[in-house]
Amino acid sequence: MSDRVLIFDTTLRDGEQSPGASMNQEEKLSIARLLQELKVDIIEAGFPIASKGDFNSVQAIAREIKDCQVAGLARAKHEDIETAWNAVKDAKNPRIHTFIATSPIHMQYKLKLTEEQVLEKIKDSVSFARNLCPNIEWSCEDGGRSSIDFLYQCIELAISSGATTINIPDTVGYTLPYEFGDIIKNVKNNVPNIDQAIISVHCHNDLGLAVANSLNAVENGARQVECTINGIGERAGNTSLEEVVMIMRQHPNLNLDTKINSKLLFDTSNLVSEGMGMPVQPNKAIVGANAFAHSSGIHQDGVIKNRETYEIINPLDVGVNESAIILTARSGRAALAYRAKKIGYNLSKDEL
Repeated sequence: MSDRVLIFDTTLRDGEQSPGASMNQEEKLSIARLLQELKVDIIEAGFPIASKGDFNSVQAIAREIKDCQVAGLARAKHEDIETAWNAVKDAKNPRIHTFIATSPIHMQYKLKLTEEQVLEKIKDSVSFARNLCPNIEWSCEDGGRSSIDFLYQCIELAISSGATTINIPDTVGYTLPYEFGDIIKNVKNNVPNIDQAIISVHCHNDLGLAVANSLNAVENGARQVECTINGIGERAGNTSLEEVVMIMRQHPNLNLDTKINSKLLFDTSNLVSEGMGMPVQPNKAIVGANAFAHSSGIHQDGVIKNRETYEIINPLDVGVNESAIILTARSGRAALAYRAKKIGYNLSKDEL
């Protein structure tokens, strides 16, 4: 039996931070409803302290969504945490997600805090959040560039202060997959109370490694992946939900899976693309317009004879009705006959 990996969808929070992306409350609710049908485990609905509009949207999602946990993001500040709680407290299963940076560059230049001061803030913020909500996720921002020994201290303290999920982000998308996998493995082996929390990962795609890093982390013991529909998000985006889900499903030897209803992936991708005004690149894996389209005669001939010659995923499994045979200058007779037959005309050998 496959190990269950939780899917934490942050399309409505990190995804909406994509430059140019913006949605109103009803559009966010529409996406949240479809994410619930998709069967994601946690919906990060927004950053409630950011604006009144964000607060209202998170609150509306928390009040309506019943089959997913609903999370609100908060910095390591009491005001942020209390605002996040007020936004999600009406959810059937609310979560507060709080964070602070732990890398040397972030602590020195952004926070202007010492390691000792960061540790104090972790204890204070997580304890404060835990007194409001039993379901607390804590993140070490820029975890991929943090000192591993300091990371151990921070994680152990966060768990002892009440965190039930520990998220280790590759915030700037810098870490190589084997390096990120080693971080997860080392955390599992060196944090004494790690068995009391779920390890999560949140990877960015600055070097195109977000999905690879997430998978390597899961293979080394992480059991929650933070991702977005179409891989949208800050800068080059986040781990693509559809990609990481289908990779695990197409490789059963990994013994990893999610409860995602993959047949809704294509529709969810389209709704997010339209709602945020962000077209999906045609060659995007899984949900791109060309993901199941064939224009080369050699490929077309193979697919017509047996779909699996050039398709490792059945398009029906992700909500696409059928493969597309595109007639181009590179197409052959088989493609022409196939397309003619689709419209009810059987071409003779002489016509071909």
